[in-house]
Amino acid sequence: MGLYETQPFHPFRKLAEKRLLNWVLTHQENDGLWAGIQPSTFYSLIALYSLGFDVGDPVMQKGLSGVDRLCWESNEDMAVQGCISPGWDTALGLLTLLESGIDVETEVIYKSIIWLLSNQVTINGDWIMNAGNVSPGGWAFEFHNNNYPDIDDTALVIMGLTKAYSYGLELSEIRDSIRQGLGWVLGLQSRSGGWAAFDKDNCSKYLSDLTFSDFGEVIDPPTVDVTGHVLEMLGNLGCSMEDVHVNRACQFVQDNQEPDGSWFGRWGVNYIYGTGCVLPGLAAIGEDMCEPYIVRAAEWLVDHQNEDGGWGETCGSYADPSLRGVGPSTASQTSWALIGLIASCHKADDSIYRGIQYLMDTQQQDGTWDEPYFTGTGFPGYGTGCAPYGIQQDELWCEYDLSIPSGLMIRYDLYRIVWPLLALARYKQSCTQ
Repeated sequence: MGLYETQPFHPFRKLAEKRLLNWVLTHQENDGLWAGIQPSTFYSLIALYSLGFDVGDPVMQKGLSGVDRLCWESNEDMAVQGCISPGWDTALGLLTLLESGIDVETEVIYKSIIWLLSNQVTINGDWIMNAGNVSPGGWAFEFHNNNYPDIDDTALVIMGLTKAYSYGLELSEIRDSIRQGLGWVLGLQSRSGGWAAFDKDNCSKYLSDLTFSDFGEVIDPPTVDVTGHVLEMLGNLGCSMEDVHVNRACQFVQDNQEPDGSWFGRWGVNYIYGTGCVLPGLAAIGEDMCEPYIVRAAEWLVDHQNEDGGWGETCGSYADPSLRGVGPSTASQTSWALIGLIASCHKADDSIYRGIQYLMDTQQQDGTWDEPYFTGTGFPGYGTGCAPYGIQQDELWCEYDLSIPSGLMIRYDLYRIVWPLLALARYKQSCTQ
């Protein structure tokens, strides 16, 4: 690009600008945002302004109104949220309530299912570029994001709908919705056998070397945490190791296990999350949970339990390998570790008991847990979507400031409630089996 700029003439620039402008304009969602998140919306508004769009232009006004809805005000200040996550929160809440024993006929369950069914994305998005023969059917993370439904949300939604259907909720739309969503997920399985968040085979790392790719992750390769959730979804639908999609995904999971037995967490912090996603997925599809590679993963979780019985991991683990599984105990990360250990056949009864006791001891009077730390990720900030070290260390690892200046981490307020509840529910189920 530097060589191009030094030339006296810039052929095709006007054509490129025209096509780029059209792309930006056609990707604005109904709520005014781009991709439902703050960074892409800010950059789109800046780009339009630089091209001469007045602040009073309807497109700009629509975008600014969308930004207003991301603002969160308190008595003392105002913050702009990175995004709003109703799709993810509703799916996770539905699954957790059902596993906790809430009657499937209750109003809260019915209303959440109706909302999810009405928000299934049934039009093509940008994913069609790499999966042209696949029909739409996913769910988005946000209120409005038709261009980028994601596989992780879709897997969780289908798990919740499947659970509700198996419990006897008679809604004719549920089966059709599950079938449509399942077809979309299977169609987006990457060649490696894994699943990414938004795309299929989006692995061209050269994009990370472009001069303007200085913030967060710019590609969307398959990850083990998303793949773990898809495996759990497939297992809940009755799929097993004999299924070709499952078999390829299991091989992807094994190929991407870290040398210490853990798995990387792309969308949650970090190795505790990744490992906690993979183990239930493997159990759901009928993998032998006494396989050595699974035992090593469970042992890694046990070895990283804190003295207080909980688990914790700092966001700095994305920059410093020595911080894997290290940090003050949190409710959500303790729950991820417990969910993983409960799914394994590892002799971890004492470790599980101590983790459950930690959750019981730290529960507040109102039934919630306190969690001031960031345990979710948007953009961990290491440049690509692949694991930054471990099996790809020689190729990708480069050291960053522990403050992760290029990252965007997420604190999900619901995580401090819903994940402990799900862990406790899974523990109760394991005690009655």
